[in-house]
Amino acid sequence: MLKKDLIDLADLSRDDVLEIFSASAKLKKKLKEKNPVDILKGKTLVMLFEKPSLRTRVTFEVGMFQLGGIAINLDPSTVKLGVRESIYDAAKNFSRWVNGIMVRTFSHKKVEELAEYSEVPVINGLTDLLHPCQILTDVFTIIEKFSLNPADPDFKGMKVAYVGDGNNVVNSLVQASGLLGFDLSIASPDGYFCGKKILTSAKILAKTSGAGIEIGTDPYEAVKNADVVYTDVWVSMGKESEQSKRAKIFKPFQVNKKLFSRAKKTAFFMHCLPAHRGEEVTDEVIDSPNSIVFDQAENRLHVQKGILSILMKDS
Repeated sequence: MLKKDLIDLADLSRDDVLEIFSASAKLKKKLKEKNPVDILKGKTLVMLFEKPSLRTRVTFEVGMFQLGGIAINLDPSTVKLGVRESIYDAAKNFSRWVNGIMVRTFSHKKVEELAEYSEVPVINGLTDLLHPCQILTDVFTIIEKFSLNPADPDFKGMKVAYVGDGNNVVNSLVQASGLLGFDLSIASPDGYFCGKKILTSAKILAKTSGAGIEIGTDPYEAVKNADVVYTDVWVSMGKESEQSKRAKIFKPFQVNKKLFSRAKKTAFFMHCLPAHRGEEVTDEVIDSPNSIVFDQAENRLHVQKGILSILMKDS
């Protein structure tokens, strides 16, 4: 990997991403064979959480343990980045004590600043702008489900449909499409599209990868003949005050049996979780045989181990 940090998929090359997938597949296989890999023995990851977490917290902590290292969880009241202590000072302190930093926060700029001053790898566990670890996991899960080669997956002819809010998840999904070459069709309400700059840069990458990226407001058109249908919550953390307004605007974008039936019969349903059942998705879809949401959740562990093993092995 060329970069010491994982902040933004736009910073990575296709080869960088495939290196992560290959490492993840090998580590997953080793775990299932009960063959321990202690590549990070004696190393420490500090985890900074300014947003609630289930999957990110557990998978990074368990992942470090399985790789022979340890993880330290610090909640917002302990650190208060940029308030109690400057980000510069915190980064310099962490660089003297630990081998890596994982951050899950609101401000993307805060993660970029931490990475700028840190002398050890920084991993973006989630910001309001991007969710790279989640999308790397999602693409890895798609590779598994379609029996593709993680070292060189061929996504030609594959259509992924995303229905819902143009949030951090879809921003990173757009980047992955442009970088890796799978077609992406997005349906969001007018005014709730993904980032314009992110979309523009992804479409430039798509000219090389062959990806087709389309954005519109018709969920039925987006989902038509899709191999994968993806959705996320309508109200992200920090936007709870918009709950009532968004519930009305996004109601036509619910992934229910009628909408999902527009996809291929063999299509998979994906959601990064937590899901608000009865809002963005119905029980009959998320609990159907086509749903792979818990495979995604499991793979957060394996892919993040792949990321940790690459970024922290020499730190």
